[in-house]
Amino acid sequence: MSLMSYLAGVAQLATVALGAPLVIGLMRQVRARWEGRAGAGVLQPWRDLRKQLGKQQITPEGTTLIFAAAPFVLAGTTLLIAAIAPVVATGSPLDSSADLFAVVGLLFLGTVALTLAGIDTGTSFGGMGASRETTIAALVEPTILLAVFALSIPAGSANLGALVANTLDNPGQVVSLSGVLAFAALVVVIIAETGRLPVDNPATHLELTMVHEAMVLEYAGPKLALVEWASAMRLTVLLALLANLFLPWGIAGDQPTALAVAVGVVAVAVKVGVLALLLASVEVFIAKLRLFRVPELLAGSFLLALLAVTAASFFMVGAA
Repeated sequence: MSLMSYLAGVAQLATVALGAPLVIGLMRQVRARWEGRAGAGVLQPWRDLRKQLGKQQITPEGTTLIFAAAPFVLAGTTLLIAAIAPVVATGSPLDSSADLFAVVGLLFLGTVALTLAGIDTGTSFGGMGASRETTIAALVEPTILLAVFALSIPAGSANLGALVANTLDNPGQVVSLSGVLAFAALVVVIIAETGRLPVDNPATHLELTMVHEAMVLEYAGPKLALVEWASAMRLTVLLALLANLFLPWGIAGDQPTALAVAVGVVAVAVKVGVLALLLASVEVFIAKLRLFRVPELLAGSFLLALLAVTAASFFMVGAA
C-alpha cells in the first residue's frame, strides 16, 4: 500500500464523519423550504451535537453494560464500514475487507446493539421500538445481500471495490434490467435501514409511531450525541455506496493520487448531496405507512432484488 492509499482511507473517514451531520442539516433545510419555513440552517445538527456533548450524562437505573456500550458499537461499526467501503477510492488500505457479507454483517451488528439497548431499559417504548426494528431488519438485511449480489454476478466478485471498478469498465450494466431492479430494491431498503419516510419518521415523538426514536428515548448527553452522529453517518455511507455502485464517476482508483483523492471527496459530496436533496423532497409529499404495511413494502423490495439476481443469472448464462 502506498502513502496515497492511506490518504484515501483517511479522506473516506473524514468525509463521512464530518459530512454526516451536514447531510442531515441539508435534508432538514430542504424540507423546511418545501414547507414554507426558514429552517435552522445546514449547520444546526453540528450545533445540536455540541450542545449534547456539553450536557451531563444520565444513565437510567437498572440498565446494564449493554445500554452503555450500544452507542459505541453503533458508531464503531459505521466508522469501520466508512473505512472499508469504496466511498472516495477503491484502493484504500482496507479495500480487500470490503466484502458484501462483511459490510451487511457490520450494519446488522449496529442494529442489534441499538435494539438490545432499547430492551435493556425495561421500558414499554424501548421494547416496542426494538420489536419493530427487529421486524424491519429481518427483511432489510437479506434484501441488501440479494440486491448487491445481483451486481456481483457480472463482476465475478463480492468485493464492493471490485463492483465499482466493474461498473466503471462496463457502464452499460447500470441500465440493464438487473441493474435497474437492484437499484430500486436498494433505495427502498436504505430508506428502511436509516429510518426515513415512509417506513419511519425521524421527526416524530408520537409513541404509537416511533421506531428508532423509541429505542433511544432513554439516552441523554454525550451518548445521545454519539447515537445521533452514528445514525447520520450510517445514512451518509449508505447513500455514498448507492451512488458509487451505480454512478461511480469521480472515484479514485486502486493507485490514487492526491488530486484523484480530492476529486473523489468532491464527487461523493456532490452525489450524496443530490441524493439527500431528492430524498428530503420526496419525504415532504408522502406519509408514513401504517406499521403492518411496512413488511409489505419490504417484501416487495425483496422480490425486486430476487428478480435482479434472476435476471443477472440469465444474462450470464446467455452470454456464456
